[in-house]
Amino acid sequence: MKVVADRATLRILGAAILGNGGNEAIHGILDAMSAGQPFDVLCWAVAVHPTVSELIPTLLLGLDGPARG
Repeated sequence: MKVVADRATLRILGAAILGNGGNEAIHGILDAMSAGQPFDVLCWAVAVHPTVSELIPTLLLGLDGPARG
C-alpha cells in the first residue's frame, strides 16, 4: 500500500494497493480523492472488519505532514 498526498492541502494525489483485497480497499481512497477531501478524514474512519480497508487509517497516519488535531 502506498499513498502520495500534498503536504500543504493534505489531498491525496495518488495511491496504489497491490495484493488480495486491494480492489476493495482502494475505493475509500478514490472517494476521498473524488470529493477533494484531505486524507485525514479517512484516518479515523471505521472500516468493516475483517477487510483490507481497515488498514487504510494505519497507512495514512504514517504520512509525513503538518500536525493533525
